Amino acid sequence: MTINDTQLQMTDRQIKRLLKADNFYGRKLKEQGITGVRSVEEFLRLPFSHKQDLRDAYPLGLMAAPEEEIVRIHSSSGTTGTPVIIPYTAKDVDDWAEMFKRCYEFAGITARDRIQITPGYGLWTAGIGFQNGAEKLGAMAIPMGPGNTAKQLQFMVDMKSTVLCATSSYALLLAEEIEKEGLLDRICLKKGVIGSERWGEKMRKRISEELRIELYDIYGLTEIYGPGIGINCRYDQGMHIWDDYVYMEIIDPVSGEPVPDGEFGEIVLTTLVKEGAPLIRYRTHDISRILPGECPCGSTYPRLDVIQGRSDDMVKFKGVNFFPKQIEEILAMYPDVSSEYQIRISHLDRRDTLRLYVETNGTVNFRDLSERLAQEVKSRIGFTPLVKVVEIGVLPRSEKKTKRVIDERYE
Repeated sequence: MTINDTQLQMTDRQIKRLLKADNFYGRKLKEQGITGVRSVEEFLRLPFSHKQDLRDAYPLGLMAAPEEEIVRIHSSSGTTGTPVIIPYTAKDVDDWAEMFKRCYEFAGITARDRIQITPGYGLWTAGIGFQNGAEKLGAMAIPMGPGNTAKQLQFMVDMKSTVLCATSSYALLLAEEIEKEGLLDRICLKKGVIGSERWGEKMRKRISEELRIELYDIYGLTEIYGPGIGINCRYDQGMHIWDDYVYMEIIDPVSGEPVPDGEFGEIVLTTLVKEGAPLIRYRTHDISRILPGECPCGSTYPRLDVIQGRSDDMVKFKGVNFFPKQIEEILAMYPDVSSEYQIRISHLDRRDTLRLYVETNGTVNFRDLSERLAQEVKSRIGFTPLVKVVEIGVLPRSEKKTKRVIDERYE
């Protein structure tokens, strides 16, 4: 997918705004002699921006609008390093709400829906993003926020919520609690809008079947706006990305060169109209691909495949590089294994050990299953884990994002 003339002009305006603002990012562009962009070739020569650039600009070095026009800040949910602070103007907030409204509409959600919002509020963009979009749509927002699962279920029943907004981890936890409490016939959920973490097909199927709802995968990140820059439609053939607000590229994560549509690589995003903190060619580290061709729904918005993981998610164990998604693909081959797993890597007795914890029901032979899984991992990935099989519900559940890989070697 090549940047079009309109997107080029919008990017050129953004660069000139950054130079005029003389903010942290504008000065970096000025140092490299960049004054604007007029062609595809010039665009592809623009430097990438990175998370470290945003950290170096802490606290308000990214601000590209006068301070009196900044109405809000958000910060990324990362727990390590200097925080990333993103300023928003009133127009940024409204644009974000418009994009989110479009997401709801693509999911078939209307003003008559009751939307229960469980992601966190505050500096994190999730909760307030879901709420702004619901209010822009005219739907009833039920701003629960995270936690207090008993109250979540009470409101879900009493308020007759029709849409659940959640991380996949919390959606699974709620599904399990609803089954445990025997509430399935008392809830009115029809759809789930799930975001903020990558989730495998097995987990997706389990949530959908246990809650008897349609699931929609929403995309976004705080550095750009937050969740809401794209969503899949009812045909579930990729997430439509709103390219009138954000231009998307896919690059080879090593060379930085663009890859053809249909090939996997790293997602790079450019904000086309953002005022508070515009970003040019921001490397997200998310791995996916642009799906070629048109969606059966008829929309011409470009489509992004399911997020496969992150380029910085790679784990190295005994000389073998692998991604958690590879483990998920193996677990998907075993119908008796649940979607939940945990990888724990330790350095014990002067050697590295990798334990893979998986859940299953009580009807299978745990020892036989662990041996088969260990052999499959050895065959497909190249190392032999110590597989620990536990009963369903033993592994921790999260109200936010589930930590799948715990590497204790460097603690």
